[in-house]
Amino acid sequence: MAKKLIRFDWAMKKMLRHKANFDILEGFLSELLSNEVRIKQILDSESNKETEDDKFNRVDILVENEKGELVIIEVQNTQEYDYFHRMLFGASKAITEHIKEGSAYAQVKKVISVTIAYFDLGQGKDYVYHGTTVFKDIHKGDILGLSDKQVEVYGKNNVREIYPEYYIIKTGKFRNRVNDKLDEWIYFLKNAEIKPSFSAKGLKEANEKLDAMKLPEKERVAYDKYLLHLMSIASRNHTIEIEAKEIIKKAKEERDIELILRMDKEGFTIPQIARVTQKSEDEIKKILNEHRNV
Repeated sequence: MAKKLIRFDWAMKKMLRHKANFDILEGFLSELLSNEVRIKQILDSESNKETEDDKFNRVDILVENEKGELVIIEVQNTQEYDYFHRMLFGASKAITEHIKEGSAYAQVKKVISVTIAYFDLGQGKDYVYHGTTVFKDIHKGDILGLSDKQVEVYGKNNVREIYPEYYIIKTGKFRNRVNDKLDEWIYFLKNAEIKPSFSAKGLKEANEKLDAMKLPEKERVAYDKYLLHLMSIASRNHTIEIEAKEIIKKAKEERDIELILRMDKEGFTIPQIARVTQKSEDEIKKILNEHRNV
């Protein structure tokens, strides 16, 4: 049986910022981006400073790799309808914070934004999404490319390589069916477990270093408190969901009653009202008896 490991968001908050543990993040990013990633340093910025409100709902980390690219890894635990806007703000903020005043625009750093969402972000059937900026001809669909000189000067082959890229992992959509090494990582992100058969980059190191049982007593108490708080958030969200369904149900019932009373007033028969509202004739009679004289 696979041992229980520390959640990735807690590890990002407390452990993965240390150079000795860079190999875990490097492994994750290498599998996600399909190329070898080496971390140069962990950066602090105005956009990833923790606030009291964010303490349990959001964890992020800003990494600079050996290519000089900025990688934002963010874990979000609760629903935010404007989260796509937040992703854009985070990438834009990283760009503006890491260019010197007076520098040429060519010095703008490439930003890769990675979101691990523990809620259903947007509407889609898959569990991993990748977004890039592409300029397409509106007449024939031709993709705008870089000139030979731009390729030579900037070392980029495509326009999209200049602009921020976005990766979204929706753990709730992942059904625990592992088909490749990235799926092994997503299995870990969702379940905080690594199966003995897994061989994705960084998972061996994660299995060794993120063992919950190896936490010092003080850290284990804090981690347990963190898990309890996440359970409380999940419970609160579940309650809100149930209450919302009840409100919707009540509103529908009120609309149905209004329709039944209006149809009755206009002379429709009970069988006719039953067919339109898809209720039984007994239900129609009961509603009419209760509301006719109200």
